[in-house]
Amino acid sequence: MQILKALPAALVLSTLAHAAELPPKPSVSDVIKASRPAEWRALDPDNTLYMEVPGGRIVIELSPVFAPLHVANIKTMVRENYFDGLAILRSQDNFVAQWGDPNEENPKPLKSAKEKLPGEFSIPLKNDRQFTRLPDKDGYAPQIGHSNGFPSARDPKSGQAWLTHCYGMVGVGRSNESDSGNGGALYAVTGNAPRQLDRNITLVGRVVEGMPLLSTLPRGPAPMGFYDKPEKMVTIKSIRLAADVPEAERSKLEVMRTDSASFKAVAEAQRNRGGPWTKIAAGHVDLCNVTIPVREQGK
Repeated sequence: MQILKALPAALVLSTLAHAAELPPKPSVSDVIKASRPAEWRALDPDNTLYMEVPGGRIVIELSPVFAPLHVANIKTMVRENYFDGLAILRSQDNFVAQWGDPNEENPKPLKSAKEKLPGEFSIPLKNDRQFTRLPDKDGYAPQIGHSNGFPSARDPKSGQAWLTHCYGMVGVGRSNESDSGNGGALYAVTGNAPRQLDRNITLVGRVVEGMPLLSTLPRGPAPMGFYDKPEKMVTIKSIRLAADVPEAERSKLEVMRTDSASFKAVAEAQRNRGGPWTKIAAGHVDLCNVTIPVREQGK
């Protein structure tokens, strides 16, 4: 009889516990609205690409700190109009969208750009001077966080730091050899973060605006999501460096500084969401689920 009496009481307590609302907490939107102008930085025109496709503009911020050789080579190709007229030739479900030269038998000449570059999979820890660590655990690296607007990781024991394959990150396609990529074939992560690729492929930056133009592409029917017919590919009208575009035609964007107090609050808003919708706060946030806010300048 004691068990029978105790059981309903336990059920009542459990029901009350689950019904209790978590206290309200600032949302990401709230944090952005309360942020200070000094906590934002404008995109550097010398390290920003505009990829023009029929649907609009895709803005890519490059990271010369983590991939100086590849970024320099990509900028050379851009300034020599290498990408103009090439195509988005692959869209693999829950993985990547890739662009480059679809003609392997008669490829477009490179002019002065290098054909091969050594893989830039990681850099010495000392070279990453803008790392802000997250307190959350990670299965792929001893430490995770952000480096000047890019999701990154590091290993103090090996003395290495690297960018991570989060949604929107842009990498360099290659074959088996580590030095077989040069930046002429690029991809953006459009699915769940494939972190197993970290330190196996050179990451050169991330898409800061225009991701829907890549993530909503029809999936390619051929293996690995390649388009099996030329008419299915998306033509690249042009890729230009923002510094080479008239100022009036530039995208006026700014990124929240990832070393700012507001960005720390952004991560916390996603780590411990408040009520009334949230019933159980996770107390944890995955590196690739931390929003990196981008907005038009002056907003």
